[in-house]
Amino acid sequence: MRIGVTGATGRMGREVREEAAERGVEVAFATTRDPGSDLDPAGEFASLVEAENPDAVVDFTVPEASVEYVTACAAAGVPIVVGTTGFDDDQLDALRDAGSDAPVLLGANFSRGIQALLDVVEQAVGSLPEYDVEVTETHHNGKRDAPSGTANVLLDRIEDERDDSERVHGRVGDQPREEGEIGVHARRAGDVTGEHEALLAGNGEVLELTHRAGDRSVFAAGALDTAAWLADQPADFYRFEEVASEL
Repeated sequence: MRIGVTGATGRMGREVREEAAERGVEVAFATTRDPGSDLDPAGEFASLVEAENPDAVVDFTVPEASVEYVTACAAAGVPIVVGTTGFDDDQLDALRDAGSDAPVLLGANFSRGIQALLDVVEQAVGSLPEYDVEVTETHHNGKRDAPSGTANVLLDRIEDERDDSERVHGRVGDQPREEGEIGVHARRAGDVTGEHEALLAGNGEVLELTHRAGDRSVFAAGALDTAAWLADQPADFYRFEEVASEL
């Protein structure tokens, strides 16, 4: 397999390149906006996609850049795996539209453990309808979006079981808990790779369901597994949580 990598000097870009090297996957090009790097300039992405025609592109950048890269891949008919989070509604629409011309897959988290957590939390919330629910996520101090994309997917799963729920982000002052609340808390500290916890409390007991990522390589491995799968798929817009069991 031959891949293109965006954000190649960022945290995840470096991990993807290292994982590719360990697997013997050829990196056809690796783009960056770092002017001091000897890698390919991000401004040449569209021409690189056309010239190299990789089996897939793996993108971990920022929403504005991701939309640009997805649009270029769609024009070239090249599959792209997007691990960027923090998209607004218009940007998500742009990704979905691009799926008409090339396979586009969006994933908030490429960890298999997280996919298991999502299923377990949904089951627990459905089984304990009267219990209070709080969601807490912790990431490194450089993470831009809050709550994290993974936390938002987790919250979506909870809301599938609780139609009348309402997200409350943090609390301050006189704010007793209201019926139907889902408390949401985002912590940013140090170099934490990623932690997500769902807490359910009621009936004199507490249930805590937690996932901790010890190393970013787990996300890079999942992204490359996904790229290999996506390379054989028809044009469409895919979500990782919908296809994870097929990898």
